[in-house]
Amino acid sequence: MTAGGYRAHLMTTYPEPLVTFVRGAGAHLYDEDGKEYLDFLSGLAVTSLGHAHPAVTAAICEQAGTLVHTSNLYGTLPGPEVAATIDRLIDAGPGKVFFTNSGAEANECAIKLARKWGRHGKFGVISAYNSFHGRTLATLHATGQPAKHEPFQPLPEGFRHVAWNDVEDLEAAVDPSVAAILVEPLQGEGGVNPAGADYLAAVRRICDERDLLMIVDEVQTGLGRTGRWFGFQHFGIQPDVVTLAKALGNGVPIGACWARSEVASSFVPGDHGTTYGGQPLAASAARAVLAVMEAQEVPARAERAGARLRQALAALPGVASVRGLGLLLAAELEGGIDARLVAAAALDAGLVVNAVTPTAIRFAPSLLVEGAEVDEGVARFAAAMGKVS
Repeated sequence: MTAGGYRAHLMTTYPEPLVTFVRGAGAHLYDEDGKEYLDFLSGLAVTSLGHAHPAVTAAICEQAGTLVHTSNLYGTLPGPEVAATIDRLIDAGPGKVFFTNSGAEANECAIKLARKWGRHGKFGVISAYNSFHGRTLATLHATGQPAKHEPFQPLPEGFRHVAWNDVEDLEAAVDPSVAAILVEPLQGEGGVNPAGADYLAAVRRICDERDLLMIVDEVQTGLGRTGRWFGFQHFGIQPDVVTLAKALGNGVPIGACWARSEVASSFVPGDHGTTYGGQPLAASAARAVLAVMEAQEVPARAERAGARLRQALAALPGVASVRGLGLLLAAELEGGIDARLVAAAALDAGLVVNAVTPTAIRFAPSLLVEGAEVDEGVARFAAAMGKVS
């Protein structure tokens, strides 16, 4: 810790942290003083296999002693193998993958791909209010949270927003300049708001009727988090483009943009690129993550553990309702209870969660979380609720 606080030499893009973590193991974190916490946030749905998973650790260590980086001017391993696995799990027809370093970059790739596919004059992207797609200038404008836009105006043109789960509003927003609709199957940062039962089917229909690309942002929801490999698979539709990141490296920065082969072919050499995307260290972590996920059948585990967590949270005094899918849930608190105070009290009680809205707490534990850990997490949350209320 430097004199003047943790952020003395860091830009003030985050507040001073309440705790500094120094070690993790499975669903548990430990701070500088050795205090133990149950991690029910997973680094914002990133460490979906828990902290320091042995298979991922071994893969990273082995690759670090073999080859870390050459750039994408040359072929390396195991990126192509990871791309093939992603294509198989998405299961929406033959597709191709572009590797990135983050979810925002994956969405940037999708936006550029839509513009290249649409050609000149067909470049617009429609997304929903309360959505979150990243913090680059383009993905910030795609994000449907106008308060986040204001400090950075003017933002890139070509983005418009519609009411979430409102099919009529979406249809009215489409004009000949629109190339794509960008949608989350469940809004994560916007408050853990699931799509309506028929909403994604309506988006797919509109895209088919108007010759638009359907881009599904699975950065937070992808790879088992919702109880399926991908959130869109709950709704019986097939997208044209899928973006993913967070869980793919279990903490090692890597993301991906998948597109149907005929859409992906819009890109030719020189259209897009990245220095680090898909480099061997990150790709080795991703290969290990995906192997563990398949061996452990994490979608089914998330469905079971999520049902247990949902039922236990819903029974707590002060919880008005619980929403979400699988192990991405939000507890909506009864009127007058400040979610930020509850999140701080939970941290004090040894539980890591966050206030995803002023009135709701987000839960996103490891997909390998055990039943006893779910029960203990709920007990710690109940203690925090009691302290605040």
